Amino acid sequence: MDVERINYLCVTNLAILHIMKIKYILASIVAVLSVSCTKTVDIPANDPDILYMGRIHWGDSLAPQFTYPGTTAMLNFEGKSLSMGARPGSGQFIVEIDTREPFKINFTDTDSLILLADSLPDGPHSARITYAIEGYDHHPEFRGFRITDGKILPAPERPELKIEFIGNSITCGYGIESTDPQEGFSYETENHALTYAHRTARALNADYNVVARSGIGIYRNYNGPREGDKETMVTEYDNTMLYQPEHKWDFSKFQPDIVCINLGTNDTSTDNYDITLYGAKYRDFLHHLREIYPSAKIVLLTGSMMSGKPLEDVKGALDRLAAEDENIYRFDMSPQTGEFGYGGDYHPSRRQAQLMAAELIPYLKGLVAADNK
Repeated sequence: MDVERINYLCVTNLAILHIMKIKYILASIVAVLSVSCTKTVDIPANDPDILYMGRIHWGDSLAPQFTYPGTTAMLNFEGKSLSMGARPGSGQFIVEIDTREPFKINFTDTDSLILLADSLPDGPHSARITYAIEGYDHHPEFRGFRITDGKILPAPERPELKIEFIGNSITCGYGIESTDPQEGFSYETENHALTYAHRTARALNADYNVVARSGIGIYRNYNGPREGDKETMVTEYDNTMLYQPEHKWDFSKFQPDIVCINLGTNDTSTDNYDITLYGAKYRDFLHHLREIYPSAKIVLLTGSMMSGKPLEDVKGALDRLAAEDENIYRFDMSPQTGEFGYGGDYHPSRRQAQLMAAELIPYLKGLVAADNK
């Protein structure tokens, strides 16, 4: 090959390399510009366009505190992505974005911001975040949201129907994600969003509060002394957060149309219970509820974990109490037989919880319909 030809090829190759370098630089600039043009909007937890459900303590902080499962934050927004802030160590939440499948996130001790959704299409979106576990050990806090290339939209409309669920581990969702009845308690297998209470509230499109704790009873907690325990639902009910008596709940914030009480499983958990003491303490609790909720329909439930004499004793006590107030009602959910499996420590499985909800939903619909006539 002659020298002139070689020189021509060298110049050509250098030109090509130069053009490629310019293209690479331009692409890098475009990438940097696209990143720098991304607009991030931080939404504080006290933004009025966030709809909250549940007992929440605001205090002097912009980060609302809570302990009960089922506490919920809802918002509408536009944007490419959505992240959520919470106190590190807050624990597990169930996230629903638009109509996508719900999924669980976990704020560990090193997490303060978690991405919930990315690469979202243009247009409005909705998010619903539900606390999945019992939070009295975790001290959870909502700490707002972050939106990229978008904004928060007007808050979702608060449902008209209001329901309160007062209960124990069955209402909390203890062991509901487990399929091994020999497995003990774990926050990893607790999920309130699978319980009869959550399913019922969603099916009825209700604004709802949960006041529940695993192992708790009306007069006696799980395996407590025959004469009763000092700290029960009766002593804790007026607190905004469990075991924090310094923060009293303002009952004017939530006046339920229906109150569902599922307590008695722990009171009769071992043979040394006193059904007379159970009935007397339950009566006192009902009188208190009637004072703070003068118009509410109160439904006394039996859950799926009792059977035999304890179940008959509790049914009898609740029947007598319901006869004392025309606005108190009775409903028994089917005892579990193992047909639908068991959750951890023989608690209701998710299929059992589905059955419980399927039984309770039409009953509560009937009470609502009677009010609307």
